[in-house]
Amino acid sequence: MNAHLYLRASTKDQDASRARVALELFAGEKGLNIVRVYAENISGTKLNRPELLSLLNNAQSGDVLLVESVDRLSRLSQADWDTLKTTIKTKGLRLVVADLPTSHMLVEAKGITGQIMDVINNMLIDLMATMARLDQEKRVERIRQGLDNKRIAEPEWKPAGKGRNAAKWEKVQSLMQKHPTMSADEIAKLAECGVATVYRIKKESTAV
Repeated sequence: MNAHLYLRASTKDQDASRARVALELFAGEKGLNIVRVYAENISGTKLNRPELLSLLNNAQSGDVLLVESVDRLSRLSQADWDTLKTTIKTKGLRLVVADLPTSHMLVEAKGITGQIMDVINNMLIDLMATMARLDQEKRVERIRQGLDNKRIAEPEWKPAGKGRNAAKWEKVQSLMQKHPTMSADEIAKLAECGVATVYRIKKESTAV
């Protein structure tokens, strides 16, 4: 059975490939043939993720979509999560989560046993996706409250914002100059940054 590995980290300061070895070992133990590994550094709250969309486009019916945990796949709103689930189901993919044992049965179980495990697994994945979304919302709310409290305590205070990564900026600009026909996705992979960063640099460079 073919498997597509999906690895995600939320920011450029995290390594999206951290779980790759563990997932490759898991696939080996389950007799899965790894077709391709898809890795990206992007928030799980976004449905429009280049590598995830590429995986969904390339995978065939009956293939396994293998992730480390549900929150690596989704911290989406309920509406976006429903859209992603529908896409996975329509494609005929089997969503297997390494830290969710019930999902492992989708690799082997057939007949009535497989159908029952599929129902149970879907319920658990829905629950975990909801927990991941609520956790994200709580973190955002804590940050907002912290900023509000800071502004109350110091009315003149303003958040510093993110500083520019000069080395990354220079690398992206260099790639754009040397390879003018190269896509933003390709540049992002070579520069090891997000596609949004490439578009931002391109926009600001053009405006200069």
